[in-house]
Amino acid sequence: MRLVDTGNHIAAWGARLARVEVVSAYPITPQTQVIEEISRFIDEGEMDSEYIPVESEHSAMAAMIGSAAMGIRSFSATSAHGLAYMHELLHWAAGIRLPMVMVNVNRALGPGWNIWCDHQDTMAARDTGWVQLYCASHQEVLDTVIQAYRISEDLKVILPVMVCYDAIFISHNYMQVEIPDQDKVDEFLPPFRSLWKLDLDYPLTHGSVIYPDDYEEVRYSMFQGLDNARKVIEQAAYEYRDIVGGYHGGMVETYRMDDADCALVAMGSMASECKVAVDRLRELGHRCGLVRIRSYRPFPIRELREMLSSLRAVMVLDRGVSFGLEGALYSEIKATIYGRGDAAVYNMITGLGGRDVTYDLVVENTIAALQGKLETESRWPNVRLNEHHRISKKGLEEYWKKEGVL
Repeated sequence: MRLVDTGNHIAAWGARLARVEVVSAYPITPQTQVIEEISRFIDEGEMDSEYIPVESEHSAMAAMIGSAAMGIRSFSATSAHGLAYMHELLHWAAGIRLPMVMVNVNRALGPGWNIWCDHQDTMAARDTGWVQLYCASHQEVLDTVIQAYRISEDLKVILPVMVCYDAIFISHNYMQVEIPDQDKVDEFLPPFRSLWKLDLDYPLTHGSVIYPDDYEEVRYSMFQGLDNARKVIEQAAYEYRDIVGGYHGGMVETYRMDDADCALVAMGSMASECKVAVDRLRELGHRCGLVRIRSYRPFPIRELREMLSSLRAVMVLDRGVSFGLEGALYSEIKATIYGRGDAAVYNMITGLGGRDVTYDLVVENTIAALQGKLETESRWPNVRLNEHHRISKKGLEEYWKKEGVL
């Protein structure tokens, strides 16, 4: 079936096709449509699932933990401050090794309040033990939600998965999507069978106090699970292609990298603009390609070393920032290929709060890097350092003088 709809509604279709049994969520813009569409599916008898309305995102994750611990396939969706509010329980879900899937619509964090896209919210949750997969199209959102359950429930992983996509650019825009047949999805994704589950007839406590002699081993098992997820993510993508059809998966996606001597690196919808930038750079005589990172956790170390180490230049585009240091993705790219080649690694922090990132901006900065005109450090090429800022500073100084501070 072919459908033209918003990314949020397509994410709901992913949960429906995965035969999710319990949904718990709290509304937050720009995610609310996901749960609204799921509630419509349930109300009209198109989805056999129980929806739990809760009073907060913290409670939404608590309900998810409870249902997953009962061996039930569980789903939720959130964004930005909602994800921040449930942060404590993100650690809980991963720490007691619960398979589950949650959509996060990447939105800027306030203050000031902003409902548009950047990646600060999920990057702040990168070390909670969740698999993080970033999507760049509506079709990929659908396919990835379904694949995420296969990844999460694999016995070599047994960890929660976060499916991330950009606010407004994907969540609210309309695109054409192929909705697969339910029987094909069922063949790819069999019913969830938990290795253990809570049983009211045989009560036990799980995830209680762990003494120092055992705690490190528990965390190492999570580390192993994320490491094992590398192969499982790849396998799920190929099996999905063979059974359901289409291919959206793997750790990275590349564009025109076969003969590239320089590369752009990006995540999410910004990579689509980068494809146009690559084409333009090629027209101008620069053999540039694109590496789009799909799996931020686990991080695609092997793939990036193979693709980037032999290049002469890499431009990393960050839609988030590690304050006091640099672009977070930039840090990880540098660490991954350090000492493995002569590639100069540059960084653009841009697109924060949904600001438009044009291919002209990407082309201009990449050419400047290739010409040796940029330092290998984080740059904010979209920031307006103009008369407005000087006036603001002058006005503040005048206020301080008036108040007797200066």
